[in-house]
Amino acid sequence: MSENAALQARRTKAIPRGIATAYPVFAQKAEGSEVWDADGTRYIDFAGGIAVLNTGHRHPKVLAAVRAQLDAYTHTAFQIVPYEPYVALCERLNAIAPFSGAAKSILFSTGAEAVENAVKIAKAATGRTGVVAFSGGFHGRTALTMALTGKVLPYKKKFGISPPGIFHLPFPCADHGVSVADTLKALDYLFRADIGPQDVAAIIIEPVQGEGGFLPAPTELLVALRQTCDAHGIVLIADEVQTGFARTGRMFGIAHSGVEPDLVTVAKSLAGGFPLSGVIGREAIMDAAEPGGLGGTYAGNPIACAAALAVLDVIAEERLVERANVIGARIKDALARVALRNDAVAIGSIRGPGAMIAFDVVKKRGTVEPDADAAKRVTQAALADGLILITCGVYGNTIRLLNPLTITDALLDEGLGKLERALVAGAA
Repeated sequence: MSENAALQARRTKAIPRGIATAYPVFAQKAEGSEVWDADGTRYIDFAGGIAVLNTGHRHPKVLAAVRAQLDAYTHTAFQIVPYEPYVALCERLNAIAPFSGAAKSILFSTGAEAVENAVKIAKAATGRTGVVAFSGGFHGRTALTMALTGKVLPYKKKFGISPPGIFHLPFPCADHGVSVADTLKALDYLFRADIGPQDVAAIIIEPVQGEGGFLPAPTELLVALRQTCDAHGIVLIADEVQTGFARTGRMFGIAHSGVEPDLVTVAKSLAGGFPLSGVIGREAIMDAAEPGGLGGTYAGNPIACAAALAVLDVIAEERLVERANVIGARIKDALARVALRNDAVAIGSIRGPGAMIAFDVVKKRGTVEPDADAAKRVTQAALADGLILITCGVYGNTIRLLNPLTITDALLDEGLGKLERALVAGAA
C-alpha cells in the first residue's frame, strides 16, 4: 500500500465525512509553487491553499519572521498582555485601507470570524439587525456566515433554518441571465416586501465572488450599493477574504471599482499560510462596539502577525500587485489558445481580474450549458499529470486558478502546459 493510500485509510477512520478533500494525496513537503506528496510525487500548485498562498509556500522572509517571533513569545492573548506585532500590523492595514479617512483594524483567526465580527460591528454602529447578501456568495461555514452564504449545497444541507434577519439578492451574471438592473429591482422589492432599509445594518458583497465562480461584481452595482448605503445609513462591507492582498492586480479587489466600502474583511493570504484574519474599517464605525465585545483567545496570534508583516513586505518588495496582472494576462492568453482546439473540452467564459482567473467548462463551444462532469475529468487528469486544480461555481463547472503570485515564468508555463493536456484528456 502506498503512503497516500495508508494515510487515506487512516483519514477515513479518524475524520468525519463532513469535511471533504479534493484529492487523496497528502502533503509531505512544499516550496514556492510546488508540493510533494507522501509518495514523493511532485505537483505544481494552482490552488494555493484556496487563495492563501499569494506569497507562495514557505517564503523565506515569512519563515524568518516566524522564527524570530518563536524565539520571543508565542501567545499571551492580546486581551491580557498585548504585543507590538498586533499593533504594527493594524497600523499597516489602516495605511492601505481602500477608503479615505481614518481607519482602525482588529484581528481574528479565520475568514468566517472576520465576517461575523464585521456584521457585529455594523449592528453596533447602526443599532439595526438586518443584513443583505448575494446569491452565490461565500462568507463561511459558521451559523451566521453559512446563513450569509448564498449557496445551499453543500454548505447548508442538513443544518436547518438559518438565523433570521438575513436576505439575499440575485448576483448579476449575464451567463445566468441576471443583469444589474435585475439585482437592483430585487433590492427595491426587498425593501418594500421584507425589510425596510431603516432596519438593515449592512450589505455584504465580494468584489469578485469566490466559490460563486470568480464572478466580478459590476462597478455599476457597487456604485448603486454605495449610494443606497449612503442614503439609508447602511454599512457597506467588502468581503476581501479571497480577493485581498494583490490577487486581483490591486491590493484589494474593490479598488477596481473606485467604490469605497465602510468595512473590509481580510484573511487567507494575509499571513502566508498562518491562521489570521481581520476587519479594517472606518474609525467611527469600528469604535461602536463596547470594550470586551470583540476579540478571541487566539485572535491576532503573534506568530501570525509576524508572518503577516513579512507578507506585506514581500508584496511591496517583489511588486506582486503588478506581477498579478502579468500572470493573469499570460494565463488568459494560454486559455484563449486552448479554447480554439477542437480536441479539448469546450471552454466558455474566461474571466477575472489580475491573477484571479477562472473559466467555465461547458457542454458545447459557444453555449453556457455547464458540464460539471467534464470539469471533474479535467481536474483529475491534471492531478495525474502533477498539477493541482480546484473547481467552484454554482454549477460546479468552473475551474479556478490560484497559483502563487511568486511563481516563476518557467513553472507557470509548465503548469499551463499540464493544464492544456488535462483539458484535452478531459474531452475523452
